[in-house]
Amino acid sequence: MPVILPRWVQRTGWALHRGIHAASGGRLGTFRPGPTRLGTLFLETTGRRTGTLRRTGLAYVEDGPNVAIVVSNAGADTDPAWWLNLQARPEAAIEIGGTRQAVRARRATPDEDVRLWPRFVLGYSAYAEYRRATTRDIPIVILEPAT
Repeated sequence: MPVILPRWVQRTGWALHRGIHAASGGRLGTFRPGPTRLGTLFLETTGRRTGTLRRTGLAYVEDGPNVAIVVSNAGADTDPAWWLNLQARPEAAIEIGGTRQAVRARRATPDEDVRLWPRFVLGYSAYAEYRRATTRDIPIVILEPAT
Protein backbone atom coordinates (compact mmCIF):
# COMPACT_ATOMS: atom_id res chain seq x y z
CA MET A 1 0.00 0.00 0.00
CA PRO A 2 1.49 3.38 -0.98
CA VAL A 3 2.17 6.02 1.64
CA ILE A 4 0.01 9.07 1.07
CA LEU A 5 1.64 12.19 2.41
CA PRO A 6 -0.60 14.63 4.27
CA ARG A 7 -2.05 17.33 2.04
CA TRP A 8 -0.09 20.10 3.81
CA VAL A 9 3.18 18.26 3.09
CA GLN A 10 2.30 17.95 -0.59
CA ARG A 11 1.26 21.61 -0.83
CA THR A 12 4.50 22.69 0.86
CA GLY A 13 6.52 20.54 -1.54
CA TRP A 14 4.84 22.09 -4.58
CA ALA A 15 5.37 25.59 -3.13
CA LEU A 16 9.10 24.84 -2.77
CA HIS A 17 9.09 23.46 -6.30
CA ARG A 18 7.55 26.69 -7.58
CA GLY A 19 10.14 28.73 -5.67
CA ILE A 20 13.08 26.75 -7.07
CA HIS A 21 11.66 27.13 -10.55
CA ALA A 22 11.29 30.89 -10.15
CA ALA A 23 14.69 31.38 -8.49
CA SER A 24 16.45 29.44 -11.27
CA GLY A 25 14.83 31.54 -13.98
CA GLY A 26 12.93 28.48 -15.21
CA ARG A 27 16.03 26.31 -15.64
CA LEU A 28 15.04 23.95 -12.79
CA GLY A 29 11.71 22.53 -11.73
CA THR A 30 10.22 20.85 -14.79
CA PHE A 31 11.24 17.68 -16.57
CA ARG A 32 9.93 15.23 -19.12
CA PRO A 33 8.52 11.87 -18.06
CA GLY A 34 10.34 8.57 -18.45
CA PRO A 35 9.05 5.01 -18.88
CA THR A 36 8.25 4.71 -15.16
CA ARG A 37 8.49 8.35 -14.09
CA LEU A 38 5.97 11.17 -14.34
CA GLY A 39 7.08 14.50 -15.74
CA THR A 40 6.45 17.84 -14.07
CA LEU A 41 5.03 20.96 -15.62
CA PHE A 42 3.51 24.26 -14.67
CA LEU A 43 -0.08 24.89 -15.71
CA GLU A 44 -1.27 28.47 -16.12
CA THR A 45 -5.02 29.00 -15.91
CA THR A 46 -7.22 32.06 -15.62
CA GLY A 47 -9.19 32.36 -12.37
CA ARG A 48 -12.85 31.78 -13.10
CA ARG A 49 -14.00 34.51 -10.70
CA THR A 50 -11.06 36.91 -10.57
CA GLY A 51 -9.56 36.64 -14.05
CA THR A 52 -6.16 36.41 -12.34
CA LEU A 53 -3.44 34.22 -13.85
CA ARG A 54 -2.92 31.11 -11.68
CA ARG A 55 0.16 28.88 -11.85
CA THR A 56 0.16 25.29 -10.57
CA GLY A 57 2.84 22.60 -10.60
CA LEU A 58 1.52 19.21 -11.72
CA ALA A 59 2.68 15.76 -12.75
CA TYR A 60 1.97 14.62 -16.29
CA VAL A 61 2.41 11.98 -18.96
CA GLU A 62 2.81 12.55 -22.68
CA ASP A 63 0.21 11.16 -25.05
CA GLY A 64 1.35 11.82 -28.59
CA PRO A 65 1.20 15.59 -29.13
CA ASN A 66 -0.95 15.96 -26.00
CA VAL A 67 -0.17 16.12 -22.31
CA ALA A 68 -2.34 14.37 -19.71
CA ILE A 69 -2.74 15.42 -16.07
CA VAL A 70 -4.74 14.01 -13.16
CA VAL A 71 -7.30 15.98 -11.15
CA SER A 72 -6.18 14.36 -7.90
CA ASN A 73 -5.97 17.32 -5.49
CA ALA A 74 -3.82 15.04 -3.29
CA GLY A 75 -6.81 12.74 -2.83
CA ALA A 76 -9.09 15.43 -1.34
CA ASP A 77 -12.85 15.16 -1.69
CA THR A 78 -12.98 18.51 -3.50
CA ASP A 79 -11.84 19.45 -6.98
CA PRO A 80 -8.73 21.63 -7.20
CA ALA A 81 -9.27 25.25 -8.23
CA TRP A 82 -7.24 24.80 -11.42
CA TRP A 83 -9.75 22.17 -12.66
CA LEU A 84 -12.69 24.46 -11.90
CA ASN A 85 -10.86 27.24 -13.77
CA LEU A 86 -10.27 24.98 -16.79
CA GLN A 87 -13.92 23.94 -16.87
CA ALA A 88 -14.91 27.62 -16.99
CA ARG A 89 -12.18 28.55 -19.49
CA PRO A 90 -10.34 25.63 -21.15
CA GLU A 91 -7.73 27.86 -22.80
CA ALA A 92 -4.51 27.68 -20.77
CA ALA A 93 -0.74 27.38 -21.08
CA ILE A 94 1.84 24.89 -19.89
CA GLU A 95 5.55 25.30 -19.25
CA ILE A 96 7.94 22.37 -19.55
CA GLY A 97 11.71 22.78 -19.57
CA GLY A 98 11.51 26.53 -20.02
CA THR A 99 9.20 26.25 -23.05
CA ARG A 100 5.71 27.72 -22.81
CA GLN A 101 2.90 26.32 -24.95
CA ALA A 102 -0.73 27.36 -25.35
CA VAL A 103 -3.15 24.46 -24.78
CA ARG A 104 -6.85 23.69 -24.65
CA ALA A 105 -8.12 21.40 -21.89
CA ARG A 106 -10.76 18.72 -22.06
CA ARG A 107 -11.72 15.77 -19.93
CA ALA A 108 -10.30 12.46 -21.15
CA THR A 109 -12.71 10.10 -22.84
CA PRO A 110 -13.42 6.80 -21.05
CA ASP A 111 -11.09 4.99 -23.49
CA GLU A 112 -8.29 7.51 -22.86
CA ASP A 113 -8.80 7.18 -19.11
CA VAL A 114 -8.49 3.38 -19.23
CA ARG A 115 -5.36 3.65 -21.39
CA LEU A 116 -3.62 6.46 -19.46
CA TRP A 117 -4.53 5.67 -15.84
CA PRO A 118 -2.03 2.77 -15.47
CA ARG A 119 0.79 5.10 -16.62
CA PHE A 120 -0.04 7.54 -13.84
CA VAL A 121 -0.20 4.78 -11.22
CA LEU A 122 3.12 3.36 -12.44
CA GLY A 123 4.72 6.79 -11.94
CA TYR A 124 3.04 7.50 -8.59
CA SER A 125 1.26 4.58 -6.93
CA ALA A 126 -0.66 6.82 -4.49
CA TYR A 127 -2.96 7.84 -7.37
CA ALA A 128 -4.64 4.43 -7.12
CA GLU A 129 -5.26 4.99 -3.41
CA TYR A 130 -6.64 8.47 -4.12
CA ARG A 131 -9.30 7.00 -6.40
CA ARG A 132 -10.19 4.35 -3.83
CA ALA A 133 -10.31 6.72 -0.87
CA THR A 134 -12.21 9.74 -2.20
CA THR A 135 -15.92 10.17 -2.73
CA ARG A 136 -15.47 12.20 -5.91
CA ASP A 137 -14.47 11.19 -9.39
CA ILE A 138 -10.77 11.80 -10.17
CA PRO A 139 -10.62 12.46 -13.90
CA ILE A 140 -7.73 12.74 -16.29
CA VAL A 141 -7.49 15.96 -18.30
CA ILE A 142 -6.04 16.12 -21.79
CA LEU A 143 -4.17 19.29 -22.72
CA GLU A 144 -4.11 19.62 -26.49
CA PRO A 145 -1.85 22.10 -28.29
CA ALA A 146 -3.84 25.21 -29.18
CA THR A 147 -3.99 25.93 -32.90
